Amino acid sequence: MTEQPSLRHVITRPTAIVPIVMSGAAFLVLFLALVFGFGTSNDGDEGTAAHLWQLLMIGQMPIVAWFAISWVPRVPRLAIAVMAIQLAAALSSALPVFLLHL
Repeated sequence: MTEQPSLRHVITRPTAIVPIVMSGAAFLVLFLALVFGFGTSNDGDEGTAAHLWQLLMIGQMPIVAWFAISWVPRVPRLAIAVMAIQLAAALSSALPVFLLHL
């Protein structure tokens, strides 16, 4: 019988960690845009910061889907735990956008 991988093994796979890093980068883009005052105007064009945030958030969806397709059948409990971490990271980046109406 083969040994089941650990959470550490699963979360260090590129398809697991890249979406978390992308959410962190999206949050950093948002934070820098707010601190330095660019990207918060409502003049029609959203600005570079908003476009980068959108690309980072949407760009992680196919990676998360690939992770789910690859790992949920193998180790469902661990894969769902990693996906919960990915979701928490994405929500932590999206929440300020919705709360501040950016």
